[in-house]
Amino acid sequence: MTKDSGFFEKVYRVAAQIPHGKVTSYGAIARYLGSPQSARMVGWAMNASKEKPDVPAHRVVNRNGLLTGKSHFSGTHAMQQLLEEEGVIVKDLKIQDFKRYFWDPVKELKEQE
Repeated sequence: MTKDSGFFEKVYRVAAQIPHGKVTSYGAIARYLGSPQSARMVGWAMNASKEKPDVPAHRVVNRNGLLTGKSHFSGTHAMQQLLEEEGVIVKDLKIQDFKRYFWDPVKELKEQE
C-alpha cells in the first residue's frame, strides 16, 4: 500500500456517495477530506479508479463543470454519455446549469451524520 492509497480510498468512499444525476468537483471532495489543496490528487484517484466499479468517477468534474477527466474513460464521449444517461445536461464538454446538478459533500455528508 502506497502513502497515497489511504487518501485514494477516502476519495472513493466519498465519490461512491454521489447521487445518480448529480456531480461534484475534485476540489469539493478535497475540502470534505480536510485537504483543500489536494484537488489534483483527487483527480489522480479518479484516474486510478478504473478497477473499482462502485466508484462513479464520471460524476466528478472540475470546479467549472468541465469534463476534464473525459480522456480517462474508454470511448471518445463515454463520460458525457454516462452523465447524460443520468439526466445531466452537457454541452461542449461542460455541465449546463452546474449549480443545479452540483452535490457538495461538505454539506450533504455532514447533514447525514
